[in-house]
Amino acid sequence: MTATTPSQSTSIAHISSISRSVTSSSPPAIGLVQTYEPEDVLLDSLQTLYNFLPVTFASAGASYTYTHPESSLSSPIEITLQTPDTDAANWSLHASSIWIASVQLASGVDFLRIDQHLKRTEAGSDGSTARASRSRPLKILELGASAGLPSILIAKIFPEIVSVVASDYPDPHIINTLTQNIRNNNVDTNCHAMSYDWGSDPSPLFSMDKVDEQDAGFDIIMAADTLWNSEYHSKFVDALQRTLRKGPNSRVYLVAGLHTGRYTLDSFLRLVVRAGFCIMEVVERRVGSGPEEGCVSAVQTRAWDVTRAEHEEENDRRRWVIWIEICWEESCML
Repeated sequence: MTATTPSQSTSIAHISSISRSVTSSSPPAIGLVQTYEPEDVLLDSLQTLYNFLPVTFASAGASYTYTHPESSLSSPIEITLQTPDTDAANWSLHASSIWIASVQLASGVDFLRIDQHLKRTEAGSDGSTARASRSRPLKILELGASAGLPSILIAKIFPEIVSVVASDYPDPHIINTLTQNIRNNNVDTNCHAMSYDWGSDPSPLFSMDKVDEQDAGFDIIMAADTLWNSEYHSKFVDALQRTLRKGPNSRVYLVAGLHTGRYTLDSFLRLVVRAGFCIMEVVERRVGSGPEEGCVSAVQTRAWDVTRAEHEEENDRRRWVIWIEICWEESCML
């Protein structure tokens, strides 16, 4: 899901309306293969004339194939997705697209360091091997999953040792399409679609796991383009507080396109700290710069700077996404 700050609402609403009828043919995101429609001619012309870089790569009902490159963790992985539609009352969710941050989260999955999380889970929270646990998989939750690309990819890379819940707003069109995408990509044994309205009781998300209170929650929470509307920040942070496992190794990974707005992102970061979290990293990564063939160092990065909002051009904003890593406040002291 994604949208914008009030000052940008007109431009993003226009982009959203285009995405419902036009399938983007832009190739900035690694591994995304688009399906061409007659309307693509218009978008191609906009790209050629104005160096237009779209922030969405799908419209409702469109089929897309994403190919994740070979890495040290897996052979090339191909994922085919159907983009969900929504009830008319929920169009404001902007869930009927594959947004740039979702593709960047998938192509940058190495930044989640899931292999390291698995080692820490095996060792136990105190670093010992007393709880050496393949007794439970690493539990991952995606909020605002839409078509489910990152969740499905992770489930494919780690088929037996990761359990993924892909969640989104309880709109039947979204959840049905998400469920079908999971089945069609053959990961329904370790990836499940569930509806979840931020700020509501999250216990249904835990229903598949029979764990004690200490182990309740998810080891990793991830989300792409969910910070666009500051009115929802409090509910989103509440969802993080309710669903992130209480432990030193638990992490939240968020990716947001700069169409969200730097000041909106800055507002969220301040709220997260007040809510008892610690921001471990905020970095800007250039769209389409990698990682290629598992080479994370090939990614072009720069430090987060909210003051860039004062001078950066629209097209430059579209070429960067923000990566945020969050943990519990007490974990920063370890």
